[in-house]
Amino acid sequence: MNIMLKLENVTKIYPGAEHIKAVDELSFDLPEGEICTVVGPSGCGKTTAMKMINRLIPLTSGKIYIDGQNVNRLDTIELRRNIGYVIQNIGLFPNMTIAENIAVVPKMKGWDKNRITERAERLLELINLPPEEFMDRYPRELSGGQQQRIGVARAMATDPPIMLMDEPFGAIDPINRDHLQNEFLRIQDKVKKTIVFVTHDIDEAIKMGDKICLLKAGKLVQFAAPETMLTEPANDFVSDFLGGDRTLKRLNLLKLKAAMRPDPPVIMEEESPEKAKAMLTELKVDNLIVVDAEKRLLGYVNHEALEKEADEVRKVTRPTDSFMPASSSLKDGLSEIFTHDLGYLIVVDDDKKVLGVLNTEDIREILRR
Repeated sequence: MNIMLKLENVTKIYPGAEHIKAVDELSFDLPEGEICTVVGPSGCGKTTAMKMINRLIPLTSGKIYIDGQNVNRLDTIELRRNIGYVIQNIGLFPNMTIAENIAVVPKMKGWDKNRITERAERLLELINLPPEEFMDRYPRELSGGQQQRIGVARAMATDPPIMLMDEPFGAIDPINRDHLQNEFLRIQDKVKKTIVFVTHDIDEAIKMGDKICLLKAGKLVQFAAPETMLTEPANDFVSDFLGGDRTLKRLNLLKLKAAMRPDPPVIMEEESPEKAKAMLTELKVDNLIVVDAEKRLLGYVNHEALEKEADEVRKVTRPTDSFMPASSSLKDGLSEIFTHDLGYLIVVDDDKKVLGVLNTEDIREILRR
């Protein structure tokens, strides 16, 4: 396991405030490809710690290594060009097109025009913004969420080994924020960047982080995987900061695939209503999930639907929105179960193929385990 980022006894004392350590002997290792969320009360040193990594703030003492190299021994400009940086207020240049914004650092590094264009197109596809539609637009023509995604794309332009994110979704409304978090985790699953992610929101820290770095008054209180911190808080401060709903917070960490039942009651769309009725009785279920030849979800049938005249199940199939991808969190899944009247959630893959079903008892069981 390659350690991409290493902090050794990192300390920051500001001139004129020698009696206060903004960051106090901070040490941790972050493996390559993982996200470390840095969280804690206001003024605990989160942003200061992050900005010392790319030397926007100089260290007072201690050492920081990126891929084994001491950052204090690297050229400052070159160091920053090799670190992606995403901030809350996005910071796109308003007089530049989206393509030009993404190209800023590649141009500084001397990339040729074709390489820059190819990279911009690939990144826009990665963040689900079609290049043919967005390359030549300006930031003012985009929503806040779209602008934030462009900020992420710009930070990844030169494929940096490490990225720093300072409350990147803090200014986004809750609905779009949740969407952006999910989008970013989807991207991270593909690109596997090493990321330091500062947030003031413990729920975001739990959702986004492979590791959580919890600070208090500049000191490290606990550095652990979210599951470990939720089940084994280091002290009362950690417990209080996590809140009293630690069990529910664990639902953000677990995916539908981990808790679903892989043997859903499905029936092919061309089958007869008589067979469907027999299956309902035999399986002792209230409804059957209807799928096509590729096992893609079409809807469901129950006894009431099957009372109608039809020679094939497809003709009496009822549509449903009670489904989610297997990569979704159990927290989102639980919400969907209560939103719809099907009684359970249908779990699908990215092509809407049925993989299993999930109900509240399955969620209780995995939390007990």
